[in-house]
Amino acid sequence: MVSWIISRIVVLAFGTLYPAYSSYKAVKTKNVKEYVKWMMYWIVFALFTTAETATDLLLSWFPFYFELKIAFVIWLLSPYTKGSSVLYRKFVHPTLSNKEKEIDEYIAQAKDRSYDTMMRFGKRGLNLAANAAVTAATKGQGVLSDKLRSFSMQDLTLINTEDDLALHTSAARMRRDTMDDMSSGASTLPRAKSTTARQSKAAQHTHPNTAS
Repeated sequence: MVSWIISRIVVLAFGTLYPAYSSYKAVKTKNVKEYVKWMMYWIVFALFTTAETATDLLLSWFPFYFELKIAFVIWLLSPYTKGSSVLYRKFVHPTLSNKEKEIDEYIAQAKDRSYDTMMRFGKRGLNLAANAAVTAATKGQGVLSDKLRSFSMQDLTLINTEDDLALHTSAARMRRDTMDDMSSGASTLPRAKSTTARQSKAAQHTHPNTAS
């Protein structure tokens, strides 16, 4: 475990950060020799990182595996050994130069396929989004019309109820007024008759001769 931690620190510090800074300096100063040197290193280091993914799974049990990996990274960086330049000129450049056309064709086909795939998925995504928008708009319009219809039916029901209540109220008032008028008329007739009878009796007492 300790060897793995130390190897990761060495690869990160000496195999990544220091070459990155040196490459920055080479680009800034426009030193072609240094630029070519670090470009060769990055090509070799990329291949080393790719192989490291598999070897860490298969050969991590091997004695001194992580120590050997640290030594290999230092060998690549050392200005005395120039390991990255040696590996590039002996193995990487001949292999890549022979298969350069095949690699370029494969990369071009991969770009075309990825572009076609992206366009296909993009069209499907747009179609799905458009269908979802149309469906949502249709459902929303249906719900809105249903709500408006329910509101209008409720308003009509309330209006009819209010009209019925008004008619019943006016009819009840008319009946009450009629009953009041009839009761008032019936009560005034006996009073009028009694008043007339009293007046006739008073006249007979006051003029007895006239009556005989």
